[in-house]
Amino acid sequence: MSQTIYPIGIQNFEKIRKDGYLYIDKTAWVYQLANTGSYYFLSRPRRFGKSLLLSTIEAYLQGKKELFNGLAIEKLEKEWKAYPVLHLDLNAERYSEAGALESILRRYLNLWEDRWGKDEREITPADRFTGVIRRACEKSKQRVVILVDEYDKPLLQAIGDERLQEEFRSILKAFYGVLKTMDGYIKLAFLTGVTKFGKVSVFSDLNNLMDISMDNRYVEICGITEKEIHTYMEDSLRELAEAQGLNNEETCRKLKERYDGYHFTEDSIGIYNPFSLLNTFAKKKFGDYWFETGTPSYLVELLKHTHYDLYEMANTETDADVLNSIDAASRNPIPVIYQSGYLTIKDYDAEFGIYKLGFPNLEVEEGFVKYLLPFYTNVSAAKTPFEIGQFVREIRTGNYDAFFKRLQSFFADTPYEVITGQKPERNTELHYQNVLFIVFKLVGLYTKVEYHTANGRIDLVLQTERYIYLMEFKLNGTAEEALQQINEKQYALPFYNDNRKLFKIGVNFSSETRNIERWIVEK
Repeated sequence: MSQTIYPIGIQNFEKIRKDGYLYIDKTAWVYQLANTGSYYFLSRPRRFGKSLLLSTIEAYLQGKKELFNGLAIEKLEKEWKAYPVLHLDLNAERYSEAGALESILRRYLNLWEDRWGKDEREITPADRFTGVIRRACEKSKQRVVILVDEYDKPLLQAIGDERLQEEFRSILKAFYGVLKTMDGYIKLAFLTGVTKFGKVSVFSDLNNLMDISMDNRYVEICGITEKEIHTYMEDSLRELAEAQGLNNEETCRKLKERYDGYHFTEDSIGIYNPFSLLNTFAKKKFGDYWFETGTPSYLVELLKHTHYDLYEMANTETDADVLNSIDAASRNPIPVIYQSGYLTIKDYDAEFGIYKLGFPNLEVEEGFVKYLLPFYTNVSAAKTPFEIGQFVREIRTGNYDAFFKRLQSFFADTPYEVITGQKPERNTELHYQNVLFIVFKLVGLYTKVEYHTANGRIDLVLQTERYIYLMEFKLNGTAEEALQQINEKQYALPFYNDNRKLFKIGVNFSSETRNIERWIVEK
């Protein structure tokens, strides 16, 4: 039995090293960062090790040599100088009102001024920050290290409130702008966050900031690689396999399927979600650990606000400019969803510079789609697993009538705001497509589903052990027309030699009643 202690929820490097927690050595990258540049930005999803990375940089640049015994940096660093460090963590606060951001900045500025001195003439947060940097450098005779954890938390929490977001933006723009004006006093500045707000936002003046979010050299700086699993956690892997009654190969395959698959550049190795992986090893059980810590509601607000087609989200193509930056005025939710870790790079067309995106792994796909269901239907989050279980049972037993009646209940009492806006008919169509996308994505976790959508219609193939369903959904057509299309387009042709029972089902969805009106079945 291994005695590995997993650092779940522990983001302090010194505590991890002193208390004997598992540490996966990322210090070679830390040394490279600190000795080859001055200003960095890194975007990674939440719970991906960004805070631990900053804590590691802090310990290194404070000269705490004893914490790095046996790590890669021990052989690289010869001098171990101690620099003054100003570490700002914006993660812990709730930014629901205007004063919240200024309050947390005041708290940190007070602490730094207690250490490095104060000038009463400095009033604004930006002025005080400037003064602290200058005094810290002059008193220590060393340039200053500035670390900002989750720089974007206030902006993300205010994503649905343009007035509040504008207020936060103007405060942060001036505050972070100090990094450029005080260049001569700064040894290293490192900002982390989930997203990168660009153009008219906080980074517009920080053109000296190197963004390493999509930089091949630093792909492995946060998260865990397959090689690292085998280097640091081979015993844990064996114990998990034993607990689950699997062999090592099956266990590795299941870990990969559930938690691997993050690609932050084209053609890069897959990165595992560290939070989910460590929880799985600690509890010796596969689970949706990343989702249990809460999904940001701003994502759903953004999807609903922009009337976004979820089918497009799971099959989207875009370029690096879109992925890299969030324009505060943009109505495209894809950069936020990508940078938040719900989509990742699946493929890259080098000729046109186009990235194809998709869900990174099963945990994210299942968790995100389950999370969306209550926001698009009248089904509560607590009832979602039950409803999906019923759908799957009905499909497996060939009870299509019960299946469609259940689906009708999902559309009943659709919230009015779903179809309001400039194009209510288009929004109704989108809503019905989005609900079907969510339902069939979830059903597809247990059965085989092929799903296509175009111009007010959806065609769908659903396969179980005993049955094959060919479905055509039409908006404002008739069920007969939908069935006729299945026959005309010969959707059943690939299954003629299949022993399973085949159902062809034409379905009509009415925008007037905002529900499935009728379905007819040909066996």
